[in-house]
Amino acid sequence: MTALPITFDDVAAAHDRIRAAAHRTPVLTSRTANAAAAAELFFKCENFQRIGAFKFRGAYNAIAQFTPEQKRGGVLAFSSGNHAQAIALSAQLLGVQALIVMPEDAPAIKIQATRGYGAEVVLYDRYKDDREALGQRIAQERGMTLIPPYDHPHVMAGQGTAAKELFEETGPLDMLVVCLGGGGLLSGCATAAHAMAPGCEVFGVEPEAGNDGQRSLRSGEIVRIDTPRTIADGAQTPYLGQYTFAVIRELVKDIVTVSDAELVETMKFFAGRMKIMVEPTGCLAAAAVLNGKLDVAGKRVGVIVSGGNVDLNSFANLVLGQNA
Repeated sequence: MTALPITFDDVAAAHDRIRAAAHRTPVLTSRTANAAAAAELFFKCENFQRIGAFKFRGAYNAIAQFTPEQKRGGVLAFSSGNHAQAIALSAQLLGVQALIVMPEDAPAIKIQATRGYGAEVVLYDRYKDDREALGQRIAQERGMTLIPPYDHPHVMAGQGTAAKELFEETGPLDMLVVCLGGGGLLSGCATAAHAMAPGCEVFGVEPEAGNDGQRSLRSGEIVRIDTPRTIADGAQTPYLGQYTFAVIRELVKDIVTVSDAELVETMKFFAGRMKIMVEPTGCLAAAAVLNGKLDVAGKRVGVIVSGGNVDLNSFANLVLGQNA
């Protein structure tokens, strides 16, 4: 194995750094889910994290390590919503100015929440504009530090604390299933799993419309695609990061995909049987397990539920089948 961009020591240090600010989210179980999967499932519910998603972990860990000069200049991020809110709240807590570049079609609830945390928001067209180029230009013009949503060692280490908490509560698992967009959560969680449960196989889950990670892992190099059209807005990334792919290539067993229809059914399951609201992206890992995309029978399986930030009207339309 070549040297990787983060180690378990980085994840452990991140956990210490964020402990006072982040919630230790619950691990829930469901007899109905266990029966459907013929396995023992443990859902790590990051929809109960601050800002409603795991992203707070990595954002806070990154900004907390700013130099005094970086703190004075402020932080800039580009995000479809959850990283935006995470950076905005973390910056507010740490006394740092924040500017967020967000797609104009991001869920309204995410844009409103980002502004509510005191951040300036600049909108762009995700199907025409290059968010990275736009973000880098503004950061250079204003002297701000850019924190990308996933391809940053401090972000990756922070996200890995979700799996660290899961293993601390459940003990070793046979399998860990994690949603995949740009790879920050998957790479961080895989790092934690490799150290805390060496026998645990780690799998990533993407939307069918955006299987760049699956293709990248199987080809051995980063594959770029057009921005995928899927209800899983947090996974509408066209390619993995250089840092995240390095970890995924070494520590992840495989990547599978699920359809938007399967995500909707999983949203219904969470709402109807477990009484929790989960956004489409947050359903990716559970959808793979509950729809037989992975051989989980007889195994103890950790499932990362990544977030719950979905507009109420959209949620109702999807789960009631009006616009699904």
